[in-house]
Amino acid sequence: MHHSLPPHLCPPSAFGIVEPGLFRSNSLTPLNFPFVKILGLRTLIQLSPEVPIKAVTTFLEENRIRLVHLGLKAWKPNSSWKPVTEELIKEALEIALDFDNYPCMISCTSGIHQTGVMVGCLRRIQCWNLTSILSEARTYACHSNTRYVNEQFIELFDSDLVNFPVNLPSWFIEQRRMLTEEEEEEGARKGKIPL
Repeated sequence: MHHSLPPHLCPPSAFGIVEPGLFRSNSLTPLNFPFVKILGLRTLIQLSPEVPIKAVTTFLEENRIRLVHLGLKAWKPNSSWKPVTEELIKEALEIALDFDNYPCMISCTSGIHQTGVMVGCLRRIQCWNLTSILSEARTYACHSNTRYVNEQFIELFDSDLVNFPVNLPSWFIEQRRMLTEEEEEEGARKGKIPL
């Protein structure tokens, strides 16, 4: 009797878990397919302008994973220092914060630059401090491949541009609730302290 071995699981080299059901990655290759299949993705957000190879598009179609190729639309602004456009990041964040798209993966060619900027801007919305945001970005960039303009974009990004979808993921709702509680407790403490 012949038993087939389970497929070799090889995550993309820049794979990471951003939040429950939200992942980050470099561009997929056929070697990654068995691993990606386990994630049960519903949506892949491609931030870089490169068109995925035929094997990848076929894999996505066969597994009913919707490809949202934002990189084709608005990759780099004309004559600007910015590494990506606000529109690209805004649209990517609105898709990534819509639970109807989960499980969801954010991807770019390297998994570092556009993806790092997008995740950094998400962290801004989550009220992370800038040092922690940049530390996470540098970890994925292996410290040698960081770009100052990416970090500057994250620091200056106007999170008020992002329109929150109706169906937010539970992790985001819970983080917002805890942040509100902390702010209320801090306000109450300040109100009780005599000046």
